Amino acid sequence: MESERPMDRLLCGDVGYGKTEVSLRAAFKAVMDGKQVAYLCPTTVLAQQQYETFKERMKDYPIEVSVLNRFKTTKQKNDIVKKLKTGSIDILIGTHRILSNDVTFKDLGLLIIDEEHRFGVAHKEKIKELKNNVDVLTMTATPIPRTLHMSIVGIRDMSVIYDPPQNRKPIQTYVLEYDIDVIKEAIIKELEREGQVFYLYNKVENIEAKAQEISRLVPEARVAFAHGKMSGKEIENIMEDFALKNIDVLICTTIMESGIDIPNANTMIIEDADRLGLAQLYQIRGRVGRSDRTAYAYITYRKNKVLSEVSEKRLKAIKEFTEFGSGFKIALRDLEIRGAGNILGPEQSGHMAQVGYEMYTQLLEEAVKELQGIDVDKPFEIIIDLKVSAYIPDEYISINSQKIEAYQDIANITEEEQISEVCDELIDRYGEMPPEMFNLLEIARIKTYARKLGVTKMMQNDDKVVFTFLDNSIFTDEKVQILIDNFKSKIFFSGHNAPVVTLKLQSKTESDTLKDVLKFLKIVIS
Repeated sequence: MESERPMDRLLCGDVGYGKTEVSLRAAFKAVMDGKQVAYLCPTTVLAQQQYETFKERMKDYPIEVSVLNRFKTTKQKNDIVKKLKTGSIDILIGTHRILSNDVTFKDLGLLIIDEEHRFGVAHKEKIKELKNNVDVLTMTATPIPRTLHMSIVGIRDMSVIYDPPQNRKPIQTYVLEYDIDVIKEAIIKELEREGQVFYLYNKVENIEAKAQEISRLVPEARVAFAHGKMSGKEIENIMEDFALKNIDVLICTTIMESGIDIPNANTMIIEDADRLGLAQLYQIRGRVGRSDRTAYAYITYRKNKVLSEVSEKRLKAIKEFTEFGSGFKIALRDLEIRGAGNILGPEQSGHMAQVGYEMYTQLLEEAVKELQGIDVDKPFEIIIDLKVSAYIPDEYISINSQKIEAYQDIANITEEEQISEVCDELIDRYGEMPPEMFNLLEIARIKTYARKLGVTKMMQNDDKVVFTFLDNSIFTDEKVQILIDNFKSKIFFSGHNAPVVTLKLQSKTESDTLKDVLKFLKIVIS
């Protein structure tokens, strides 16, 4: 925030790790520097909760905190908008209502975005308009693929909170088919230790029927339900009752996804989990386990339902990542599953099918470095055309995916030391190498020398190999004499600015061709 360039920082930290604490301090600093703060929340419930937190923390300072959400009357909203224009309000917390055209700040200095993945593309385009000369702090446990990718390649700054709060225990997670007996047992088990249960049921039209079903299943439980179509006052009252432990089981839609902090609720049941996104599942699961008690999450899907490949990967990932700090890993897995999207356009996910992800990342990294004024050494293309059989035979590696992986490993070789590592790994996995495979690795070795020497082309014509170099700086009189001493009449020099060297081969066997080429390159580089 001290630098001249506006901040655009992604703060990635697991649910309950203290991202709100960081935002409180950032907001306090901005207000002390005479600026206004906008805090953007995805839900009305979270906006209200954050408002209470900020109000409590700022009460000893001359800081005016206000909230703009649908709990407010029209008169109250108009009053807030008016005060905001005059600068009477220092910190405004609210939902996407903050992004409305009638909401204008006198001097906005900091924009805090809570759980960015919950905002649609249209909202994000509106946020961009606010961001030009404003510091931006984006907080999330699971950034959307595009945001994470932009942070990884250096377009945005990123900070990660790794340390869990004291006495926090990982959430015990079960991914299973929906079973009414398991659900009953889970609720009873939580009630017996005087805890509370979140039950996620994301269908507003049937939510009341589901609440009655759970009441019949566990008669001793006090059951209530909440959803986004209720009035602000109703939701507020239900949440308050739940916080005060007057409700044992709260059946609700995804309105409880972000930020709601009920330490006594330590069992989470999610129905039809395959219909939710990976980041969403992770956020929802994070509503439990916010105290020193062991928490349980039952992530269920309908019996006998054939899951799509993507749904299966999501559920597998949520089960796999239960330890602390998994939000970042979850986001990386989401990036793998969904792709990184379009940085300059509205798509938030999607694969770079045309160029491949690695090539896309490399091109993007180069572009970013150029914009930052950092010199980029772009690798020049080396054309090697030797009459040598160099490939991976089907008899050696029969599975296509493994063969592609091996080709990639060989293509990624940039130093000679890496060749022995790749070679050892191939022999460990597939046994002794056939001659074609050995030739392929020798060509990779030749390429490492060629790159260092600035060889752009290596063409074999009958019993001769013609080398084309980028420039003649390496060919000193001493070097030329050493080459003539070693190869006698079998070597010829031509060209001026881009020298060309022709080497007559000793023998026509593939093995000898590779030896002669390597011998020549090693003498030049020595």
